[in-house]
Amino acid sequence: MDRRKSIKALLIGTATVSVLIDSCNPADNKAVVTKDAVAADQTDRTPEEVAHNKKLQDEVFFTKEEMATITILADIIIPKDDISGSATDAKVPDFIEFIVKDMQDNQTPMRGGLRWLQVESLKRFEKSFNDISEKQRLEIVDDIAYPNKVKPGMKQGVAFFSLMRDLTSTGFYTSEIGVKDIGYKGNVPNQWNGVPDDVLKQYNMAYTEKELKECISFDKV
Repeated sequence: MDRRKSIKALLIGTATVSVLIDSCNPADNKAVVTKDAVAADQTDRTPEEVAHNKKLQDEVFFTKEEMATITILADIIIPKDDISGSATDAKVPDFIEFIVKDMQDNQTPMRGGLRWLQVESLKRFEKSFNDISEKQRLEIVDDIAYPNKVKPGMKQGVAFFSLMRDLTSTGFYTSEIGVKDIGYKGNVPNQWNGVPDDVLKQYNMAYTEKELKECISFDKV
């Protein structure tokens, strides 16, 4: 399935196992997150907002193992193509790290979902999700990517992937890469040569010779 097109359309138009998991996610194995995930230019922020953002940037929530999983999932959801870069190219993992610290209600669902994913991978393939093949990863993802087709035992995985997809698409399509991918230009300055001749004729109006001499005229490109 073309995940990028689907997401883009939605945006423009939503006991042994435990031991192994713990070994994959040691408590002190903290992730290193770059601070440029959040815009460096904060001139439009109040001092309180700047201080708040800096505090969140200095904190670390996800472990390195968890960030590696998030990176893999983000690029599965929005891979690199001929149009633009991938979710990772748009620094979506850093965005997700920041947003779960800013919106803490996402912390338990994200960490619990990542744990569920690792358990499911170990059950199926006896390896961590980060260590299995791309084909095996997609096998798991395809079972949790469709909220309207929930298989038995997949409910938590589906809920987690829906959240992961929402965060990924939000992070990507609010980045410079994502904005270009959509083709959004925003407010673009232009050059005005006055009211078009056909409109002036329609209302029986015209510029005076004085106005034409004094007004700046731009050549049409």
